[in-house]
Amino acid sequence: MFHVVPVIDLREGGVVHARRGDRGRYPPLRSSLCAGNDPVAVVGGLLRLHPFHVVYAADLDAIQGTGNNRPALARLKAAFPDVGFWVDAGFRTADAVRGFVALGLGDAVLGSESLDGLAPLVMLKADPAWDRVILSLDFHDRFIGPPGLPDRPDLWPQRIIAMTLARVGSGEGPDWNRLAEIGRTKPQASLFAAGGVRNGDDLRNLAARGSAGALVATALHDGRIGGAELAALSR
Repeated sequence: MFHVVPVIDLREGGVVHARRGDRGRYPPLRSSLCAGNDPVAVVGGLLRLHPFHVVYAADLDAIQGTGNNRPALARLKAAFPDVGFWVDAGFRTADAVRGFVALGLGDAVLGSESLDGLAPLVMLKADPAWDRVILSLDFHDRFIGPPGLPDRPDLWPQRIIAMTLARVGSGEGPDWNRLAEIGRTKPQASLFAAGGVRNGDDLRNLAARGSAGALVATALHDGRIGGAELAALSR
């Protein structure tokens, strides 16, 4: 089954519209699915479109070291207890991941741009929290993160996100070459594409090429990907 994972980007308690990784310029989200940009309203609108099992949440304040959106995440988990949340909160250390997992708010997305070297992955690999870890391999024009990590699939968990930040919100289409390269490096991993997904054709193409799923935001909120296409993909 191919999994579409909707994305919400949290800043100062609200949802913003991510575009090309320029986080300082993200405006409040305007969506055809809901009124306003309150996180509970946004996720509620997404779930009316399709019964998503998982939502990806980027805590931009935590990633940038200016605060965090834990209260918003707690509200979301209380409002939608049957939804799993994948949360990128700028985790730098193994202890930060363990502490977050213990809160019960979701699984921890380790963005390579935030990691303090390879040590957190080495430590977590032998830890019970490992099954709650997703690794996001982050790229602009080139890889952002600890040198050597793209060549260490032994330190990658089962779930991998290929995150091309420059394509987020761009409508330019997935980064096919990068996805193929990561897929060859660890073919047994569950690989999720992130950045640039435009429409149902992109989703079907990703599924045909072996991706486990895709992270999507803009194309859901502006209606280019609708409920019928999502239902067909989830069969």
